[in-house]
Amino acid sequence: MKIAVIGTGYVGLVSGTCFAETGNQVTCVDIDKAKVEKLSSGQITIYEPGLEKLFERNIKEGRLKFTTSLEEGIDGAQIIFLALPTPPGEDGSADLKYILGVAADLGKLLKPDEFKVIVDKSTVPVGTADKVRDAILKSFAELNLPPSTFYSFSEAFEIVSNPEFLREGAAVEDFMKPDRVVIGTHSDSARKMMEQLYLPFVQDESSLIFMDIRSAELTKYAANTFLATKISFMNEMAQLCERVGANIDMVKSGLASDPRIGRFFLNAGLGYGGSCLPKDVKALARSANEVNYNFKILHAVMEVNRLQKQFFIDKISDYYHGDLNGKHFAIWGLAFKPNTDDIREAPALEVIDCMLKEGATLTVFDPEAMGHVEKVYGDKIQYAAGQYDALSDADALIICTEWAEFRTPDFNRFEKLLGAKVIFDGRNLYDPIKMKDFGINYESIGRPLVKYKF
Repeated sequence: MKIAVIGTGYVGLVSGTCFAETGNQVTCVDIDKAKVEKLSSGQITIYEPGLEKLFERNIKEGRLKFTTSLEEGIDGAQIIFLALPTPPGEDGSADLKYILGVAADLGKLLKPDEFKVIVDKSTVPVGTADKVRDAILKSFAELNLPPSTFYSFSEAFEIVSNPEFLREGAAVEDFMKPDRVVIGTHSDSARKMMEQLYLPFVQDESSLIFMDIRSAELTKYAANTFLATKISFMNEMAQLCERVGANIDMVKSGLASDPRIGRFFLNAGLGYGGSCLPKDVKALARSANEVNYNFKILHAVMEVNRLQKQFFIDKISDYYHGDLNGKHFAIWGLAFKPNTDDIREAPALEVIDCMLKEGATLTVFDPEAMGHVEKVYGDKIQYAAGQYDALSDADALIICTEWAEFRTPDFNRFEKLLGAKVIFDGRNLYDPIKMKDFGINYESIGRPLVKYKF
């Protein structure tokens, strides 16, 4: 099939590359000329494990192309994916200006005699498909063509909702081997085309879940906000564990063994971040407000997530009796999660901001996100070449992201490098008892230093 993907951000680039990998002819469109030039020359613009190999192969085979021209991109395309940003507005609602702007442009370019399926791939609030259709029709009507042409045009395309469920750091695997593909459509023709497109990715057709458009739009928000709720619940449990002398890791083990609950998203830590969960929780809460429903649990989730970061920062401050002025800290981990260079809503940034405000100095390290952080902070902080380089003469190590290489460090080197053997672990990477044996003053989340006998 011939596919157009509008937008070469995280979702657009992963989707376009993976569609090309199954033999489709894919053209990706972006208004950023510099980015398109890089992509066209074979330079990938995001970090995502496994993506670069697929990207290079499909560029070489001629199945993946890039352009700044929307008209060129959609020429001959049977399916057009809208993979555009939907940033939160000041009130928390999803800003649809990019999607509706492209929809208006499509209204001037689509042809009445060429049937196309237009797919909302971005995370969008309920009712967006209707707005996209209205924007396309309004734009076409402004061409002042005969009324009969307008009727033919209105039948020449269908809007489909196909939300993405990609985990940053595992997006290629998620796309190539999805556990489910949600498709919202009222059209048999669109259903058949989407089914043909996705069958190579699924092991059986039961993984293709067809539903009405509005339910599909809501499903993505429901999934992300539920995961955010699990994270906030576990962080509240961790707070309780610290107060009653229980261990959140043990509580997690008991919960994870229950198949009704599952083992994912049960780690206590600094709270959720990234480009999806914070934005989607706010957007769903706002959508509920618009229909006069107070989604109370979502407001609690947001508040817990905000307080969890402050709780960790207070833990550091309390250790030094409220005086961080002149202290020097090493920070391991800047991305909001491992295996990505994404720092959007990353808890580490809030930690950095607070440390700087309190007069501390910082040396930071992250395997992939250093460049993005340097653009934000410049020379306000120092950037280490490696994880151990960051430790030199630091009063303590602060861990904000659970990269695999941080899990089993050489603790014997800490005594030589750290000015004081102190670790504040926001991701609970290490065993508190073993840290005590190493002579390290170790502060984690929800795990009091108690020896249990079994």
